[in-house]
Amino acid sequence: MIFLGKINVGILFGGKSTEHEVSLQSAKNVIAALDKEKYTVSLIGIDKTGHWYLQNSSQFLLNGNDLQHTVLNKTNHDVILVPWQEQKALRSLSDASVSSQIDVVFPILHGAYGEDGTVQGLLKLANIPFVGAGVLGSAIGMDKDVAKRLLRDAGIPIADFIVCRRGEQDKLNFREITAKLGLPLFIKPANAGSSVGVSKVTNEIEFNQAIAEAFAFDNKVLIEEYIVGREVECAVLGNERAMASRVGEIIANKEFYSYEAKYIDESGAALEIPAKLDSKDEERIKQMALKTFNVLCCEGMARVDFFMTIDKKLVVNEINTIPGFTTISMYPKLWEISGVSYKELIDRLIQLALTRHAAEQRLKTSI
Repeated sequence: MIFLGKINVGILFGGKSTEHEVSLQSAKNVIAALDKEKYTVSLIGIDKTGHWYLQNSSQFLLNGNDLQHTVLNKTNHDVILVPWQEQKALRSLSDASVSSQIDVVFPILHGAYGEDGTVQGLLKLANIPFVGAGVLGSAIGMDKDVAKRLLRDAGIPIADFIVCRRGEQDKLNFREITAKLGLPLFIKPANAGSSVGVSKVTNEIEFNQAIAEAFAFDNKVLIEEYIVGREVECAVLGNERAMASRVGEIIANKEFYSYEAKYIDESGAALEIPAKLDSKDEERIKQMALKTFNVLCCEGMARVDFFMTIDKKLVVNEINTIPGFTTISMYPKLWEISGVSYKELIDRLIQLALTRHAAEQRLKTSI
């Protein structure tokens, strides 16, 4: 794929998930960091009902500096993706004269309907390059149950867990579960991010409340043992030859690193970047992050979250295939301290998407 002029980047953000507002904040920072001499930008905001809007770069957010009250500024140009043979474009449903050519898409859609392979499948069908993991890696990374089973089979340590699907709640026995997993427990939706719907429980009353809370967000719930340890994170960047960043640590000041602690309560947690680790421990974390990235079929980018116990055992908590890009997000901060600026990081991610797409175009589709 050869570009004679600027590359047209479509920034896809917002979405139907519970992480809609976080996505808006991430998009704001990615847009600001894009090299405007190298890229032109088309902003595609998705509202909470799933409608796509072509946005004006100067007015796409209302209350943009306040996460709790940030709102997508809807326009009159609701658009659809039109896959052309040579020129992919967004077309307005209300004004035929409004369109935007797209060379590559940067999806900044956290959670369901954006990070779980759905949008990736749409872009794949439209033959448009896109940043981040493909359909398979996105779907696996989003489903904590499937991801944990694959990691376990690959010999990567995880917390012990039990899965409960909707309709199986009457089979849950608190005493049997705690006999196996102990107390306290974590209960979380299998397919959600940013700690949405996650509860730490210490007794049966809290257990029943937490199960109901998790099922409000997903049809499959994880009941997971509590791991005592430091919370450390490592960023990964690349396709076949991915690289790992320095390691950061989250020091939560609350019960656990909740949604509020991540994005709302400034005193909810502190980020230690880089983490205070000796070189051998940091290298172990980096190598396990890369192995996790590969086992879960990821590409482009991911953040791998670990627990490190007092005896220095590493336990993979989860992977995030579209990590946050807000001003306080760990992923860009880890790369910055590893020598990759925010602007360069965005550029590398776009180039990785174009390189992967070019390689895919060389594959045979017929005999």
